Amino acid sequence: MPEDVFAWIDGAAAARERAGLVRTLRPRPAESDLLDLASNDYLGLARHPETVEAAAAAARRWGGGATGSRLVTGSTALHAELERELAEFCGFEAALVLSSGYAANLAAVTALTGRGSLVVSDAGNHASIVDGCRLSRAEVAVVPHSDPETARKTLAAYEGDRKVLVTDSVFSVDGDAAPLAGYAAACRAEGAALVVDDAHGLGVLGEGGRGALHAAGLAGDPDVVATLTLSKSLGSQGGAVLGPAKVIEHLVNAARSFIFDTGLAPAAVGAALGSLRLLRREPARAERAREVARTLHERLTAAGLTAARPDAAVVSVRAPSPAAALQWAADCRGAGLSVGCFRPPSVPDGISRLRLTARGDLTEAEITRAVDTILRTAPTAG
Repeated sequence: MPEDVFAWIDGAAAARERAGLVRTLRPRPAESDLLDLASNDYLGLARHPETVEAAAAAARRWGGGATGSRLVTGSTALHAELERELAEFCGFEAALVLSSGYAANLAAVTALTGRGSLVVSDAGNHASIVDGCRLSRAEVAVVPHSDPETARKTLAAYEGDRKVLVTDSVFSVDGDAAPLAGYAAACRAEGAALVVDDAHGLGVLGEGGRGALHAAGLAGDPDVVATLTLSKSLGSQGGAVLGPAKVIEHLVNAARSFIFDTGLAPAAVGAALGSLRLLRREPARAERAREVARTLHERLTAAGLTAARPDAAVVSVRAPSPAAALQWAADCRGAGLSVGCFRPPSVPDGISRLRLTARGDLTEAEITRAVDTILRTAPTAG
């Protein structure tokens, strides 16, 4: 009998159990009576008839899969169409669609840095940015959360020529917005590029949902690159990098997570394109998502809970411990409400939370139901 080379996993599993950090997969049904405040479907478009039909039409025309990497057989006219419309909508010169938002961040960070360069990364950044930094082979400096002055000093101290500051636009844990104007000023003072992951800004911030960079007046600037996910406000799957045309051309030739990955499936491309066109016709959806977030925050804090002020569509509500957060989320689910539960190591500050998605399609009755359920099930120490 071979030696159990994975015996160490048993100890790791026991430690997670003791800390209340066990994670499990729970397949959801196609139809559910649960009120959804857990997904990232910020505008409620994932099941919108136009989104679904656009996905089905793309699959009927182009097939179930892309069939290869985009440099071989996986790039279709539909991919190019989505790239053109994304770039135009968000205010950038060009775009490149990848198979996920995670792959988009890996592509941007690794292809724009490398040995002999510096990456300055906000301490609150998403794991995909962190992994991009690790894979970049660049010198990496993690600076305190939302601290442009420390970022500027860090950039200034580096003696090399190639420097990049990378940040989320809206941080996924607390839903707070990055100081983009301050970060842009720091980059320009020290000759650095600014890379911004606008996963939680697209569809929610900016005029008609054009994103945080558009709102900050930075979209399309020659020293700014954006990454996006198509799986949140657009209710689909995939990611994209937006920026100057020469940057996008460089990624096509240098980004390993693009070159060696199968292209995004046509159905996902079609769904994202359908949702984008719907958002262009109905720009008020973005403001509605922000309005729902403000309402949730106001009602929960007025009742005595500690919730972070939302800058976009994420509302974070503190829990006293990982175990309490897990039980709170379970009690909400038992009462018909699905909420996110964020615990270490997913949260960089070690504070467990319920994470609520302020979906723009929620009715006033559903908002009231959600607030009442969260309050009724809250831990006594919450």
